Amino acid sequence: MWKRRGSQARSYRCGHLTVMRRSVCSLLVLVCAVRALDQLNMCMDAKHHKTEPGPEGALYQQCFPWRSNACCTANTTEEAHADNSYLYNFNWNHCGAMSERCKRHFIQDTCFYECSPHLGPWIQKVDQSWRKERIVDVPLCLEDCESWYSDCQDSLTCKENWHIGWDWSSGTNQCPSGAKCQTFAEVFKSAKTMCEVIWSNSYRYTTLKKDSGRCMQLWFEGPTNPNLEVARYYLNNATPQAVGMATTLLLPLLGLLHVASIA
Repeated sequence: MWKRRGSQARSYRCGHLTVMRRSVCSLLVLVCAVRALDQLNMCMDAKHHKTEPGPEGALYQQCFPWRSNACCTANTTEEAHADNSYLYNFNWNHCGAMSERCKRHFIQDTCFYECSPHLGPWIQKVDQSWRKERIVDVPLCLEDCESWYSDCQDSLTCKENWHIGWDWSSGTNQCPSGAKCQTFAEVFKSAKTMCEVIWSNSYRYTTLKKDSGRCMQLWFEGPTNPNLEVARYYLNNATPQAVGMATTLLLPLLGLLHVASIA
């Protein structure tokens, strides 16, 4: 009789664990699906970004294409067009006046960074004083990277990585002691190097063109943002960040199930 009762208890426990496993798997699928939807329309946790994307009817000049759904405010986009703006106190003219045709690409880059609501697949957590999240390896369309480099190759700079190593003693970025001003062509050597190195691998150089639907566009006309479908493609094809997120969620739950199974 005791053996029969023990057998019944084990059967009940096994059946209960099976239900728990199914429930956990269903919950994980639901959480990952909701998170994927969030990643298609979200703002990173950074210095000037809004908490959530939404329409901004009066975005300034080059940032105008994001007006229907943006992570930036009108004030942010106006400052994005200014030299030494309060956004980051960054001086484009650190080696003399940057050409206007070069500067417009950095303005567009700023609009993309501040306003884009579809960067979720490439957002990663960081421990920095001025932001808690950043983008990494966003696949840029070939045309945007090549034209950026082409229009800037004769302008001057003294550094490869513009995120670090500046002299900020004056309140704005100045070339560090001993750094020599050279043309972009001399400093970066290629469009690939410039696009990937200048902002610490925020962008990834690709040979993909805009009509591929597989690369992010800095320049587009609107009102439809083509980068939404690009982000959807990368989410549907299991980005490393998505895999990591699922693993992070799964491991603690599997541990609980293991403890329950041997209790």
